Amino acid sequence: MANTAQARKRARQAEKHRTHNASLRSALRTACKSVAKALGTKDKDQAVAAYQKAVPVIDKMARKGFIDKNKAARQKSRLNAQLKTLQG
Repeated sequence: MANTAQARKRARQAEKHRTHNASLRSALRTACKSVAKALGTKDKDQAVAAYQKAVPVIDKMARKGFIDKNKAARQKSRLNAQLKTLQG
């Protein structure tokens, strides 16, 4: 347990940041999983809609610095490649 006022405050802040980051991580994973689920059903329209909803979420996480911009680009590229195989 933290002994000083400063350490107690940092512990409070760390917990707050941890829960916030967990919600961001969950939103990112949910968006990616929704695209994967739609791809699994082989429904083109549903997959495209899910991809279009996921892209802004991924971009937002990269913009905030939650994930690296290269990771965001990689995720979008992989999802888009899977989408193209469904269309082709």
